[in-house]
Amino acid sequence: MLKQKTCGWYSSFEEFCKQNPIFVRENLKDFVGDASSSQISAWDESIPMLQQNEQGIIAGKQEASQYSNVLEYQLPLESRRIDVVMLGNGAVVVIELKGKDRPTQADLDQVSAYARDLRCYHKDCATRPVYPILIPTRFHGPYEKKDDIYIVAPNRLKELFAELIDKQVNPPLSSESFLDSNSYSPLPTLVQAARELFEKKELRTIRRAWAATNPAVERILNIFHEAAETKTRHLVLLTGVPGSGKTLVGLRLVHDRSLDKLAVERAGGRPTAPAVFLSGNGPLVEVLQYVLRGGGGGGKTFVRGVKDYVKYYSKSAKPVPKEHVIIFDEAQRAWDADQVAEKHSTELGPEGIKSEPEHFIEFGERVPEWSVVIGLIGSGQEIHIGEEAGLIQWRWAVEKSKEPGAWTIHAPRSATDIVKRPARSTTG
Repeated sequence: MLKQKTCGWYSSFEEFCKQNPIFVRENLKDFVGDASSSQISAWDESIPMLQQNEQGIIAGKQEASQYSNVLEYQLPLESRRIDVVMLGNGAVVVIELKGKDRPTQADLDQVSAYARDLRCYHKDCATRPVYPILIPTRFHGPYEKKDDIYIVAPNRLKELFAELIDKQVNPPLSSESFLDSNSYSPLPTLVQAARELFEKKELRTIRRAWAATNPAVERILNIFHEAAETKTRHLVLLTGVPGSGKTLVGLRLVHDRSLDKLAVERAGGRPTAPAVFLSGNGPLVEVLQYVLRGGGGGGKTFVRGVKDYVKYYSKSAKPVPKEHVIIFDEAQRAWDADQVAEKHSTELGPEGIKSEPEHFIEFGERVPEWSVVIGLIGSGQEIHIGEEAGLIQWRWAVEKSKEPGAWTIHAPRSATDIVKRPARSTTG
C-alpha cells in the first residue's frame, strides 16, 4: 500500500484483508497524528470487523478484485474525516462507525453530510450512487433505513453492501482515482446555484450595502483582468474600519462570473470555482455558509475556513490550488510563524514553519500563469496572540517568496510602510 496524504489507508479489499490489524492501525495513527486513546481503541475494534465483512463480500466473486476501500479519508479543505469509503461496481459507500447501540440525530446528520459533500464536490461521485451507512457497533438486528441513510449492525454490513452494489452497473472507480485531488472541486451546477443565490441579494446585509462596495469591487476586478492578461501575480490589501463592507467586497469578488473566462486550463480541466473566500473567524464562516446553503453543498462552494485551507495545501508543495483568486478576510489577524507552528503542530509540511501570509503568497506562486491574493484588513484589530505583527507580515511574505520581483502590491496610501520594498507596488 502506498502512503497517501489524504487518507490513512487505501487498498483493495483483498490486500486489506491480508494485513495485520495492528499494521493498519499504525498507518491510521501515523496519518491522524494526534489520535486519542479512545480513537485507537475504536480502530482496534473496527478494523477486524471490516476485514471480516470484506472477506465475506469478495468470497467467490470474480468482479470483487476491483473492490477497494479508503480509511480515514480527509475531505479536502476540511478537518473532517470519513471513517470508511468502500468502492465497488462504480458505486460509493460512505461509512461512519459509532460505539453505541442506537444512533443520535447528530450521527445521522454527520454521515448524511459526508455523502452530500461527495455528491456536490467530487466529480466522480456526481454521476454515481453514493450510499451513506451508519454502523452503531453495538447495534443488533436487521438493517433500518432513515431517509437515505442505512443503519446496520456490524455483522450485517456484508449483506447490505452486496444488496446495494450487486445490481450496480457503473464505470469502475478505484481508490487511487477517488483520491485524485483533481477530482475534488465544486460541480458546475453547484457554482451556478451559489452565484444565482448570491446575485439575488436576498441577504439583508448584502442588499443594503451593495452599492457602497461598487468602487472597490470594480477596481479589484480590473486587477484580475490585468493579472490574467499579463500573466502576473498581485497582492491586494484592502483596509477599512469594521462594518465598512470589506467582507461583502470579498464575497462579491469570489462569486463574480467574469473569473470563469480568466481561469487557466490545467490537469482535471478548467477550475469551476476560480476564487475562494477564507476566514479564520469560525463563527463568521458558519454564518456565511448557513445563509448561502440554499445554493447547495452546505454553502461551502466559495466560503471556507482558513486553517483547513492552510493545512491542506501546506502538507506538501505538490497540491496546486484550484483558485486563481485567494481572499483572506480579517487578514490583519493572520498568524505569525510561531502561532502557525503551535496551532498546526504535526500538520506542518516539509518546507518548515511559515506565517499565514507566507503560506498564501507561496500558494499563489503555485497557481499556473496568474494569481491574486487579497487581504481584507480591519484597521486596529490585531488582538490575539500571534497577530501582533499585523500588516507588515504581508510585506515580509512577499520579500521571502521565491519570486519577490514577480509580485505587484496594491495598497491604500495609509499603508505606505507595506509597499516600501523592492518589488513593484501601487498605492491609492
